[in-house]
Amino acid sequence: MHTTRRALLAGTGATLVATAGCLGSVTGSGGGDSNCDLSARSPVESLPAPSLGPDDAGVTVMSFEDFSCPHCQTYHLEEFPSIESELVGGDVRYEHHDLPIPVSQQWSWAAASAARAVQDSTDDETFFAYAKSLFENQGSYSMSLVESLANDVGADGCDVRAAAENGRYRPVLEADRQRGLDMGVQGTPTVFVNGQEVTATFDAVRAAVERAQS
Repeated sequence: MHTTRRALLAGTGATLVATAGCLGSVTGSGGGDSNCDLSARSPVESLPAPSLGPDDAGVTVMSFEDFSCPHCQTYHLEEFPSIESELVGGDVRYEHHDLPIPVSQQWSWAAASAARAVQDSTDDETFFAYAKSLFENQGSYSMSLVESLANDVGADGCDVRAAAENGRYRPVLEADRQRGLDMGVQGTPTVFVNGQEVTATFDAVRAAVERAQS
C-alpha cells in the first residue's frame, strides 16, 4: 500500500525521490482546447489544510498524498471512505495534506493546485468531492478534465483550470510538502494520528484513534 520508505535529499532542494510503485507520469495537458481566460494571477501564499470534522477535536488524522501516486489512489478510494464515514466527526478531525513527490513533474503539482483552487473558492467538503473525482480519473489527467470535473462539483472550471495551468497554489503546496518532510514523511500516502505515523489503512487508523481516545 505504502511506497517503499526511501528518500534521497539532494543538494539544497531536499528533493523527495519516489521509489518503485510511484514512478512514471500521466497524460498530457490538453493545451489549446479551452475558451477560458488562463492568464497568470497572483499566487496564493497560504491556505489551511482541507479538513473534515470539528476544529477542536481531540484526535487529528493527517494524510499526506500525491494526486499522481497510485498508492494514494488506492488509499483515497478504498480506505479513506470508511475513515470518513466511521471515524470522522465528534472527537475526530481529518486533514488532507499535499506532498507532491513528484510522481509526475506536471500533474503531482497541477492536480493539487486545481484541488486547492476548488477548496479556496467553495468549501472543504467540495474539495474532498473533487479530490475523489481526480483520483478516480488518475492516469487520464488533462487540463480539460481538470476543468470539467471542477464544473461537476459546482466550482468555476475555468478558474480551477487556470490554477492548474499557472501553479497559483504552488506556495501552499510547497509549504505543505515541507511540513511533511519535516515530520519525516518518506513516501505517499503517509498517515498520522495525533502526530504518530500509522499504516495507511482504515483498520490501522481506527486502532490508533481508539488508542488516542482511551
